[in-house]
Amino acid sequence: MSPARAAPVVLVLLAACGGSDFGVYWDFERMVVQPRYSPYGASDLFADGRAMRVPPEGTVARGEKGYDPLIERGEVDGRYADRVPIPVNLELLRFGRERFDIFCAACHGVLGDGQSPVAARMQLRAPPSLHLPRIRAYPVGRIYQVIRFGYGLMPGYATVLTLEERWAVAAYVQALQLSQYARLDELPDGVRTDAERELGAARQPTR
Repeated sequence: MSPARAAPVVLVLLAACGGSDFGVYWDFERMVVQPRYSPYGASDLFADGRAMRVPPEGTVARGEKGYDPLIERGEVDGRYADRVPIPVNLELLRFGRERFDIFCAACHGVLGDGQSPVAARMQLRAPPSLHLPRIRAYPVGRIYQVIRFGYGLMPGYATVLTLEERWAVAAYVQALQLSQYARLDELPDGVRTDAERELGAARQPTR
């Protein structure tokens, strides 16, 4: 096809890219600039004001296997799990600590006390300390659900943490809470000796 004959065809194709009540317009940016929501952004389309959505109830993501409701949701028959429903060992706690330090510590602090540079700048509502009596009283199933679904201004992390990772973080949060309120006489002998040595060194006057 000669250039002269191809020109009308090109014009027809370009005209098909847009239209209005007043004639044809060529919108070359339509495929580049498109309305969208950012992750964790706000949206007035949904009642909860969040752009990101949780999976429909009872569905299983492609590539994931189905789990017992207690493991999947952290509750059964309206009651929170009072124990972590997957095997808890040192490896799981270390993994939970790693995930906590990456996803949670920025707001809740490394110690879970709500002290962090990010938390100091959150003027609307600062993240609470995880060592408050009411939060320490939470069953582990509720901790898991907060991680999964979010709470208040905190978004849910089901899209970035797998089921096992969520339980690992929940288990680590309980271990972190225990570590801040453990009694010396409840510690194993070797750990108690080390703790007493550290406490003694901390009480020595500085020169």
